[in-house]
Amino acid sequence: MLTLDRVNAGYGKAQVLRDLSLTVGSGEILCLFGRNGAGKTTTMKAIMGLLPLMGGTVTLDGVAVSALPAHQVAGQGIGYVPQGRRLFTELTVAQNLEIGLRAGGSGADTLEEVLALFPRLRERYRQRAQTLSGGEQQMLATARALCLRPKALLLDEPTEGLQPSMIEAIRQVIVQMRAQGVAVLLVEQRVDAVLSVADRVAFIENGRNGETLDAEVLRADHRLVEKYVGV
Repeated sequence: MLTLDRVNAGYGKAQVLRDLSLTVGSGEILCLFGRNGAGKTTTMKAIMGLLPLMGGTVTLDGVAVSALPAHQVAGQGIGYVPQGRRLFTELTVAQNLEIGLRAGGSGADTLEEVLALFPRLRERYRQRAQTLSGGEQQMLATARALCLRPKALLLDEPTEGLQPSMIEAIRQVIVQMRAQGVAVLLVEQRVDAVLSVADRVAFIENGRNGETLDAEVLRADHRLVEKYVGV
């Protein structure tokens, strides 16, 4: 279980998150929705230790990962797929995946499982990441995170700029991770792209908690989504 307890964080003296609390259970997909600038990406960076906390704690299965330096957070079992993918574009698909394997202390069996999820990457295995299409790059970023064998998986705008077939491929992998007991925290602007797979939805407003609702409630009444994200 991934838990944020009254987290405060920001950039320098500019505070963005204010007493934000979230819980993502094992085998659950929690979608974090909010307007631009609400604090969604800041939340992801705070979890990963990329921003120092001004207060509060982040725990994974009872371990306070917020007490660790950033380079040790992934090793605790948190996979992160940032917005914009952040691949090593000059390296090959194989080399990008090797980085994920080393960070998680994983081996050939994990690599084979990941490539089974993304057959396209097996076909592109020796290509440099910069030669891949946008959808293939998103697959690679996700695959690299899965090489950690994560207990929790953070995805920031994973469907951005992708064609429908690629969106569906990413969505199916997310569903498989849930089935394997991974806690999935998903940030998206395209509500319809992910609402069908969500278990719960948490809204964030100006860095603070809004409502948290069962996804079924939002699927039945889309006006509640429009209230918070203005779409």
